[in-house]
Amino acid sequence: MEQRRFGDTDLVTSAIGFGTWEMSTTSYGEIDVKEASNAVGRAIDAGITLFDTAEVYGPYHSEELLARALGPRRKEIVLVTKVGFQYSDEGKNTGRNSKHDHVIARAEGCLRRLDTDVIDLLLIHWPDHQTPFEETMRALERLKADGKVRHYGVSNFTVEMMEECNRHGRIAANQVGYHMFDRRMEAAVLPHCRAQGIGYMAYGSLGFGLLSGAFTPETTFVDWDWRSSGRAFGLPLFEREHFLKELKVAERLKALAAKHGKSLPQMAIAWVLGNPAVTVALVGMRNERELAENVAAADWRLGAEDRAEIDRVFAEEGVPTYADAPQAV
Repeated sequence: MEQRRFGDTDLVTSAIGFGTWEMSTTSYGEIDVKEASNAVGRAIDAGITLFDTAEVYGPYHSEELLARALGPRRKEIVLVTKVGFQYSDEGKNTGRNSKHDHVIARAEGCLRRLDTDVIDLLLIHWPDHQTPFEETMRALERLKADGKVRHYGVSNFTVEMMEECNRHGRIAANQVGYHMFDRRMEAAVLPHCRAQGIGYMAYGSLGFGLLSGAFTPETTFVDWDWRSSGRAFGLPLFEREHFLKELKVAERLKALAAKHGKSLPQMAIAWVLGNPAVTVALVGMRNERELAENVAAADWRLGAEDRAEIDRVFAEEGVPTYADAPQAV
């Protein structure tokens, strides 16, 4: 597995990361928890060294399941988790909160659930528009000074937000959505991260299932699946009219990938990793079959002609890539 460095830090991980949003069991379709847990060990065997989770996944379920699945192999991997929300007594997400004391307290909870003494990379999940970034950065700096986290960063932050954060510390990474159907980050965030030595973690590499090859025009989502709203981080990707057009693109891309002896998910991952600003492509892996398929994408390099052909498919099907759309914050 190819190894990549997070910007100008000493943090080095596999190019493909194991995403665990699906292990929340409460917002991302049906999943066999046992199979997903077994895939964790197999992923380490296959060379995947970065595992990404968050306290809000569940909440808490993903962190707890990942901790059990890792067991003594925790020391072999780079562990990433995210904080920045507050919760009711019933465990319901009640909004963003990145105040100093709250970040400290939530990080302590992550340490307990993940059964670890230190978090390799702690991210602020979404910008809290009610709290100055200077206050949040003080909390992250304190956690680092106390040895609770090795590195810290942000998620879903704009260029201006990252610049403000770096006036009060040094972020190692920004984790933002990036896939063929959502190219908003190409305009500013990706170039900024590359120029400033900030690692870029791409989530949604398979378009939240659109590039998995598993969807058909008959596909629907249960009401507790976040995709059932039709929206995906500010874009209408799962609204019916858009969804059907996107499936046509996916079918054509599947045929294009097959010419190389590859699958659609492998093409999607290779496309993300082909951007020189990307450090890690995060992919959900529900079982060992998906794991094996995803790992095989790490060594595929799409040529300029391949990428141009992909763009032609989008243009001919009239499907936007939202390159000029505003970032959801």
